[in-house]
Amino acid sequence: MKSNALMKVGFALLMAGTMTACTKNNDGITPQAHDDNVYQQIMHANMTQMNAMKMTGDADHDFAMMMQMHHQGAIDMANQELKAGNDQTMKTMAQNIITSQTTEKAQFAQFISSHTPTASSAGQAFDMMAMQDMDKMMKAQDTRILTGRSDVDFAALMIDHHQSALDMAQNELKYGTVNTMRQMAQKIIDEQKTEISQFQDWLITNKPY
Repeated sequence: MKSNALMKVGFALLMAGTMTACTKNNDGITPQAHDDNVYQQIMHANMTQMNAMKMTGDADHDFAMMMQMHHQGAIDMANQELKAGNDQTMKTMAQNIITSQTTEKAQFAQFISSHTPTASSAGQAFDMMAMQDMDKMMKAQDTRILTGRSDVDFAALMIDHHQSALDMAQNELKYGTVNTMRQMAQKIIDEQKTEISQFQDWLITNKPY
């Protein structure tokens, strides 16, 4: 009887250890539920707005409208990093994103106000690809390990956010015809490729898992 009791206690301790291992990694980091993560909340709100946008079937016009909203998502995330982050490198990158993408938002807004959209098969193809890019971004973010640490989560989720901007910009180069929008697409590709690499380098050194 005494032996059976000891076995039961040992089994209970083993199960407790197993459950802890399921929720924490080797460094004691408990992943945060995605719905509780402030950056995910920002992204889901931004995605809801983008899904509600009425597409015109004009690649250049829709690229400008989508990127204007997409940039706002990045700006909102960057403002959150300035508010809650601790790492100076991440805070500097956040400020750079706010500065550059606020300027680009104004350029997109100016183009939208002065451009009359004309639907085309190329534009419709762009719209289809753009929505696929957004869906891919959200799936990528939904598979991220989130820690509740502002600097880490900001860096990780901005990689996916930037990648979707790259994908849309590449589609603009494929389907768009207006030079100013094509030039902005190339600028986004050049800048955000560099920033993705910087975020990745920082995460390799600083991630807590």
